[in-house]
Amino acid sequence: MIDAFTQLPVAVLSLNPAVDITYEIPQLIADQKVHALDSRYDPGGNGINVGRGLKRLGVQACTFCVVAGEIGRFLRHQLDAQLDQLSYQEVDGETRINGTILESLTGAQFEVSGVGPMVSTAQWEHLLDQFVTHCSEGLGVITGSLQRGLPKDLYAQAVRRVQAAGARAVVDSHDELLRHAIDAQPFLIKPNRFELETMVGQPLTNQQDIVREARQLQERGVTWVCVSMGAEGALLVTPSSVLKGEAPSVPVVSTVGAGDSMVAGMAGLLAQGASEQDAFREGLACSAATVMRPGTELFDKETVDRLRSEVRVTPLSL
Repeated sequence: MIDAFTQLPVAVLSLNPAVDITYEIPQLIADQKVHALDSRYDPGGNGINVGRGLKRLGVQACTFCVVAGEIGRFLRHQLDAQLDQLSYQEVDGETRINGTILESLTGAQFEVSGVGPMVSTAQWEHLLDQFVTHCSEGLGVITGSLQRGLPKDLYAQAVRRVQAAGARAVVDSHDELLRHAIDAQPFLIKPNRFELETMVGQPLTNQQDIVREARQLQERGVTWVCVSMGAEGALLVTPSSVLKGEAPSVPVVSTVGAGDSMVAGMAGLLAQGASEQDAFREGLACSAATVMRPGTELFDKETVDRLRSEVRVTPLSL
């Protein structure tokens, strides 16, 4: 259990949150209407999911996000019930809506990410100022997509400012945003294997390939590289070790939010000063507990507590 009195400050940046709508259907058929078997609405966006996960783990954190319009008001209503500390930047337009479709007959999952509102330079800079101030000497989690028109090096700017404030920056993003963020030398990045393959421009078919690329990223200044590999588990490469993590076999209902849950678990333990093995194990347990949940719903702490002892973390000599 995390002691709130010894925990470092944690801030989460979510510039492009969403309302997530999930439909469970028998099968998607082109040009035909299909009636949902079930549907649900959840607050979404990577940063929002990380903030929700930290709350469920008992970690005190403040989430900084952009909201807009009627959808934004609905999102705020949802978040007020799921997060303790929130800082909103209101802008014109509408908060985006993301859609997930789960096919019960095939087990296939389809995801569509919506378009968020425009955010001015003054608005995102104000939110970033607040974010950096809050996480001073602690942990700043920078994750998710950006709205159109925002600078591609915005996360790199955020990383530099977080670390100049004496905090450690955790980044979970992809494509150009991740490439620029790496140049700013964050403490931890958590790409999945596909995102890492896309970034390096080649397939990574085995653990040795992944570790090789992670070591190259460390040479560029990243301290920890955590690569999630779906059902194969994950690898954590630190300056002193390579750890292979394997979560217990669980029934998979939806994979949405699994990566965000891993970030929340690791960040929560890092804020407590836990070892790399314990932080990694917590992330894997949170991820496994999330895939058991419907739609974009996240883990519950009781399941994480049960799965934690079943997670295998093994040092590798690679």
